[in-house]
Amino acid sequence: MSESERTTTAPEAADDAVVDSGSAGDAGRAELDWWHRDHPTFTALAGFFSGVVAAAVVPALYIGLLHVAVDDDTAEEAFPFILLAFAVPICLIVFSRTRRFGSYLLFGMVITLLVVFGVGSLVFWLMLRTST
Repeated sequence: MSESERTTTAPEAADDAVVDSGSAGDAGRAELDWWHRDHPTFTALAGFFSGVVAAAVVPALYIGLLHVAVDDDTAEEAFPFILLAFAVPICLIVFSRTRRFGSYLLFGMVITLLVVFGVGSLVFWLMLRTST
């Protein structure tokens, strides 16, 4: 079939461009580019779960590195500086290109902290109530 006989739709034309470009690695990379760029839930899921990881892992790594680098008293005094980690999503929210990711990052961090402190408070209350 010649080029003049063939009519293609937009998705087929995009597939042809990927196939014509070369190897299968290029095709896989093009599929991932679509997923990262155009999938409606990618930014939300990536931002939320990045916020969950940031709220759980970053403070633990920070205090661990502080205890390794300095003595315990200095590490305890410097621990409140971990609150500067909340500056990252706030800065992302300021810029329009990263606003959606930053808002979901902040949402994931806040929800994680609320769940951790809520469950911890509930367990503490139940332990006090049942111990007497």
